[in-house]
Amino acid sequence: MNLDKDKAVALLNQIMELELAGVVRYTHYALMVYGYNRIPIVEWLNKQAQEALLHAQKAGELVTFLEGHPSLAIGPLLETHQHDDNLVCSMPIGDILEESLAHENEALKAYYQLLELAEGKSVLLEDYARSLIVEEEMHADEVKKMLRQPCK
Repeated sequence: MNLDKDKAVALLNQIMELELAGVVRYTHYALMVYGYNRIPIVEWLNKQAQEALLHAQKAGELVTFLEGHPSLAIGPLLETHQHDDNLVCSMPIGDILEESLAHENEALKAYYQLLELAEGKSVLLEDYARSLIVEEEMHADEVKKMLRQPCK
């Protein structure tokens, strides 16, 4: 069975675009956090931005491995405009986490599609998709745990 390289390149470019959107999204979120708990939240968000960049770079490398052309596009960006005209207000952390979870779910869908396309046809792409699915599912679980209300 042969891998459909065109479909694989298209999916990898979609993944790259989603991950690049994640870089922008997490960087923006980090800039929008204010208050007493800012430092650990900003550190976590910046870590997510760095991780998204690494994921985009991996996807781009695989595009060129398949003799494709890496996309210059970026995935969709959601701006909630949680700002006041006279004062920049901190975006609620819950909103940031909900948007992050939605973004992670979109990325997971793309990785699962790549896995389905590659199964039995490319061990390299299968392993890549599986490893990123594991990372993204763990990340989504981490976000879900942060969204839970602590026990009183």
